[in-house]
Amino acid sequence: MTLLAFYSAVIVLMSVVSLFSFDISAAPSATAATVAVTTPAIAPVATSQATGRWFQYGFKPMGTQAYVEVWAVDEQQAQQAFAKVEAEFSRVNALMSPWVEQSELSLLNRAAAKQPVTVSSEMYQLLKRAAAVSELSQGAFDVTFASVGFQFDYRAHKKPDAKTLASQKQWINYRFVELLPNNQVRYAKPGVKIDLGGIAKGYTVERSVQILANMGIRHALVSAGGDTRLLGDKLGKPWLVAIKHPRQEDRYAAQLPLVNTAISTSGDYERYFIEGGRRYHHILDPKAGESPGELMSVSVIGADATQTDALSTTLFVLGLERGMALIEQIPGYEAVFINKDRKLYFSSGLQ
Repeated sequence: MTLLAFYSAVIVLMSVVSLFSFDISAAPSATAATVAVTTPAIAPVATSQATGRWFQYGFKPMGTQAYVEVWAVDEQQAQQAFAKVEAEFSRVNALMSPWVEQSELSLLNRAAAKQPVTVSSEMYQLLKRAAAVSELSQGAFDVTFASVGFQFDYRAHKKPDAKTLASQKQWINYRFVELLPNNQVRYAKPGVKIDLGGIAKGYTVERSVQILANMGIRHALVSAGGDTRLLGDKLGKPWLVAIKHPRQEDRYAAQLPLVNTAISTSGDYERYFIEGGRRYHHILDPKAGESPGELMSVSVIGADATQTDALSTTLFVLGLERGMALIEQIPGYEAVFINKDRKLYFSSGLQ
């Protein structure tokens, strides 16, 4: 894969909220507007003077495409790095995927409504982080959306009928997931199901970068789906991350120079189908059990990919006004929103 092709593949669609906006309808191919971004809460890693070169690797975990780029002293170090990152994705997927029958998450969905289930500390702590975002957003982020989400099949253009939707919505409430002492979890209602799709990939990306840092690597990028974590800078220069146009594959909306930070994007264009002129996509409003239509994408920038992953989903559900109000209350995190009229809105820290 060429470096140009690599960058094209890892374009991250971003969005933030504020009083400033501009229209992307006339954005030119490939370049578009450039937005200067600073993240003062994130200390850049010092550039290493050791000899080396860039290595890239792509693989497909968790039903998505992942990419890793590292500055390594030689090919052996790069291959070790790639192997460790890929192994970490496999490990977390085996633990948290709803599609792996023996995963802890599948065990919870089968048994936790009947009796408390003991899970690993890792699963328990991630559920705690998800619950904290749910509290922060007053339920806009909710892992129990899966109680309805499992009724959708976007490839087959399948959605629940009104009767099924009304029946399943009653099981959506993050408070139904009870975190008990000693790493035990219980579901308070019989129809509750959970899915960590709004936080698990960001968590895995964050862990992968920490693994690379522990190997002594100081400059790297790990990206999976809409979640990207940057380690350090690009040898004295920032990483340049493009904001993809949500409706045209060959066009960008903006470019963001970033260093040692995380970026997550939630958009309505990855998994969806259109029926009767309406777009049904994989991001569901927990209160309605349906896809929100105010925004095309939201991107969040901040220190931790686990948090940016959860927040990008949260802001997409909240919409522009309420999402802006929330992100402005969270120190060290910024966002960019692209609304249905194809206008960009930036939070105050990006202006």
